Amino acid sequence: MDHDKTGCQAPPEGPILCINNCGFFGSAATMNMCSKCHKDMMLKQEQAQLAASSIGNIMNGSSSSIGIEPAIATNVDVSVNSIEPKTIPVQPLVASGSEESDEVKPKDGPKRCSNCNKRVGLTGFNCRCGNLFCATHRYSDKHNCPFDYRSAARDAIAKANPVVKAEKLDKI
Repeated sequence: MDHDKTGCQAPPEGPILCINNCGFFGSAATMNMCSKCHKDMMLKQEQAQLAASSIGNIMNGSSSSIGIEPAIATNVDVSVNSIEPKTIPVQPLVASGSEESDEVKPKDGPKRCSNCNKRVGLTGFNCRCGNLFCATHRYSDKHNCPFDYRSAARDAIAKANPVVKAEKLDKI
């Protein structure tokens, strides 16, 4: 009966399990939760308060005196201002045949060999003529390449080796 005189409470009869059923023991100081669950709950409450105050600051256009909140509100303002509706020009679905032949549209489907229509995926070879080929048709003689390698080589050599010509006689 000395406990009543001193104001202390009697210790509980047994350990108290965490109210989140995580398997650890809780205490009355942490609202009958284990230390990890209590820490997680406090962190969630702080985040919710911070989010509510920053949303309130954005709506009111004011800033608070705490140093952390204006930085977060500024980040939110930037992301809100950067989202703008963009107009995308819509092309008509039915177009004349001459317009479609001039424009080459890339395929959205799987990548295929231009010669045999075999799926190539990441192992496809891009030719200088602009087409994609499988391992069998990657060489220019295998797919009748229209690219002129001879003139391209001549141009590259001429560009790499400029003509240096000195005068034959000194002028008097």
